[in-house]
Amino acid sequence: MSWVAAVARLRARREPGVLVTIATVRGHAPRRAGAKLVVGRTETWGSIGGGNIEAVAIDRARELNGTAAPEPELMEFALNDKVTGRHGVQCCGGAVTVLLEPLPVVQAVAVFGVGHVGLELARILARHHLDLHLIDTRPDMLTDERLGVLADAVAQIHVHHTPLLPEEVLTELPPGTHVLIMTHDHAEDAALCDAALRTAGLGSIGLIGSSAKWARFRQRLATEGGHDAATIDRIKTPIGIADITGKEPATIAVSVAADLLRSFEQDSRRAVPNPVAAVPYAPVAGGA
Repeated sequence: MSWVAAVARLRARREPGVLVTIATVRGHAPRRAGAKLVVGRTETWGSIGGGNIEAVAIDRARELNGTAAPEPELMEFALNDKVTGRHGVQCCGGAVTVLLEPLPVVQAVAVFGVGHVGLELARILARHHLDLHLIDTRPDMLTDERLGVLADAVAQIHVHHTPLLPEEVLTELPPGTHVLIMTHDHAEDAALCDAALRTAGLGSIGLIGSSAKWARFRQRLATEGGHDAATIDRIKTPIGIADITGKEPATIAVSVAADLLRSFEQDSRRAVPNPVAAVPYAPVAGGA
């Protein structure tokens, strides 16, 4: 399997990984610069030359896979018989620098309702590196012609047409998916809010609408849905940045997207840094 296919497989599995690349070669080495290895939790694809170089790189990649917010880093290896590495000796006579690039699991967002605001929101989110799920009960909202504006998307887009029960899609979403509810039908919105609160493993839940709409929903979620106040408080409404007050679909979409992306940044900053990542690898420690 090519390294490109391996990276795609990890993304499809929503599994973190590390792309390991021979960055520089001085003198003799097992592989030329540009050789690549992909390291998942339990599997590897490709090779950077085997031996101590590869084994040490895999060990470090697996450490990064288990670290919150890992950063790219370089490892240096001196290939001579004077230095014994963790996994033996490689005495090709040269020196190698290896770049480790973490491949984190990307954020996932589900937009229920691809009307005027939903489509504008999709256009913004599609320009970001994430998994974007678009769900609507109306087939005319999900035509190839209408979604053609997303043709240059950076995001991986998943379209779900659910004519009867859109809430069933909730159980199909990847763990941690952030849910935004903005359908054309308040009854559909209410059913989705109730189902989202009952679905384990979701990320944030956002609902578009007025304070009057939310007051009605909150009462129904408590009395008919049987949810307690703390559970209901998982739903954020209104969504978006409060200082952006325009009513145009594109303006609302900018506000909602900015608020969501800001929350992603805050989550990233709250992640525990990896102190080892800041420590450079000396040739002696890296290999032989």
